[in-house]
Amino acid sequence: METDAMRLLIVDDEKSIRNTLKDILSFEGYEVFTAESGAEALDLHKQHRVDGILLDIKMKGMDGIETLKALKETDPEVSVIMISGHGSIDHAVEATKIGAFDFIQKPPDLNRLLISVRNALVERQLKVEMTHLKRRFPKPSEMVGSSKAMTHVKDLISRVSPTDSRVLITGENGTGKELVAQWIHAKSKRVLRPFVAVNCAAIPAELIESELFGHEEGAFTGAVHQRIGKFEQANNGTLFLDEIGDMPLSAQVKLLRVLQESCLQRVGGNESVPINVRILSATNKDLSKAIAQGEFREDLYHRLNVIPIVVPPLRDRREDIPIIAEAVLASVQQRDVSFSHVHFTGDGLTQLKQYGWSGNVRELYNAIERLSILAPDGVIDRSTVQQVLDQDQPEMGLPNMVEQIDGFQAFKESSERLFLVHQLKKYGWNISETADAIGIQRSHLYNKINKYKLERDA
Repeated sequence: METDAMRLLIVDDEKSIRNTLKDILSFEGYEVFTAESGAEALDLHKQHRVDGILLDIKMKGMDGIETLKALKETDPEVSVIMISGHGSIDHAVEATKIGAFDFIQKPPDLNRLLISVRNALVERQLKVEMTHLKRRFPKPSEMVGSSKAMTHVKDLISRVSPTDSRVLITGENGTGKELVAQWIHAKSKRVLRPFVAVNCAAIPAELIESELFGHEEGAFTGAVHQRIGKFEQANNGTLFLDEIGDMPLSAQVKLLRVLQESCLQRVGGNESVPINVRILSATNKDLSKAIAQGEFREDLYHRLNVIPIVVPPLRDRREDIPIIAEAVLASVQQRDVSFSHVHFTGDGLTQLKQYGWSGNVRELYNAIERLSILAPDGVIDRSTVQQVLDQDQPEMGLPNMVEQIDGFQAFKESSERLFLVHQLKKYGWNISETADAIGIQRSHLYNKINKYKLERDA
């Protein structure tokens, strides 16, 4: 291990010990600073950010244990070796609990001291590298909920994550399918490798093969450079194919070949590129129906659907709604301290369970943020929830329309508007899916959207 750049700090109120240890460690190639008190040690570490510290326990003023606590508060990763001529088992245990790397008696054995210093610095390097990795691969958001349905999903995630099995995640829009995929990756042996997500529905059909498999220079008009596709970007990691049901059949054929052969060819190329990627996929479509209609390959379905995970809609786990609402509010407050005074009442949380939540957790999240802004005096009670949310819940408005609208044409148009809003929300404002689901042409649906001036909720 390179020691030239490693900085050590010796903290002892005896000058002779400081000088002796400095000479020994400087000869070993370390850059050494010295301090005669805990306060001076804290100042020096703040200035120079040393990698390791040799810290005496018995000192005037701030003793070694107090100094160790202060050091660990400011820099948890720093490695500290405690040294003492009056050592005891109690001191050693206390120092270890606070985070000391080692405990050495005075006068120290030279070989043991040098070995301990080297090991302490290795530990420091490992801590720093782990911190960088955690920043590079952040932990996904928590999966909130203790209902039977969510407990089953969490159990499946725990079971399948350590394997390399392919997983097909199904569920309505807004249920958290990508979050499930992120947690599978986070709990897998590939966690320190890339997690690459691709929304198959958002990529034009003519570009999806280039996006997934890459292309060579000159493969088509505009391909002025070689492009590395998502598969190669995710090599040795996890590739998440979201909305897999919207992938064109031509791309499905090539995807199936890649899964079978564990290698790919970039568009316009002849070279076989080996890949080692775990595939997670997700869809809100009924793939069995898509297979029957010739829109999805059955052989690809069986390749992807080794382990199925169905994410339940919010209406099927209403007991989780108050827990999710509180967690979302805490997230809003953490992001913006101006919401710190906002809180739910018991009847406010109960009222949230009365709605259909066709947009699932995503819709609930937006609703909580809206409630946080509009709640009088920061109190989200039952009446506040009703005032803010009832207008957004078409299924709640129909009984009122029956009572309030007399004319048949007016009722027909109002109910049609509510129905369209509900269906568009249900299918995430995907015009093609909504039109197919309700049995009308897309052009007809567009005309209705313009007629009723419908706009997607931000």
